[in-house]
Amino acid sequence: MTDIPPSPGANPAPQGQPGPLTLHGQYIKDLSFENPRAPQSLIEQKQPQLTLNVNVTTRQFDTKTFEVTLTVEANAQTPEKEPLFMLELVYAGTVSLGEVPQEAYGPLLFIETPRLLFPFARAVVANATREAGFPPLNIAPVDFVALYRQQLDANGGKVPGIAGGPVGHA
Repeated sequence: MTDIPPSPGANPAPQGQPGPLTLHGQYIKDLSFENPRAPQSLIEQKQPQLTLNVNVTTRQFDTKTFEVTLTVEANAQTPEKEPLFMLELVYAGTVSLGEVPQEAYGPLLFIETPRLLFPFARAVVANATREAGFPPLNIAPVDFVALYRQQLDANGGKVPGIAGGPVGHA
């Protein structure tokens, strides 16, 4: 378990009480890699066109415990639109929220938790592409604040996946 310390200037939690966010565990839920043109795709040395999508979702277990899922989809193709590889990773973690106002649920679940999970998901993607015979795909850092704001806008200001839909603004 990992307790996230409060931000600078915040009142620290009294000794023995958990912080605002406790990460209980993280894991691969699903990993799929397709290399449909192997070995030809590994012989050709053409600059691929890459599309990358990252998404964050949550699932609530009880009032303070959640599963946060980071989904990464990467597809590479030749300039002639022939597929090189397709990768999908669903990487998740279970977290508990401490004594925080409901307005903090959204930012903690959709910004802070994905920031903790991302380096591990990034390593899985890099290793999977390398083991498939391609150069490692090193994903650039993701702006989870912007992604969270997009999700709020798409859901009419409600935080998706949270009972009661508390709104939190980043």
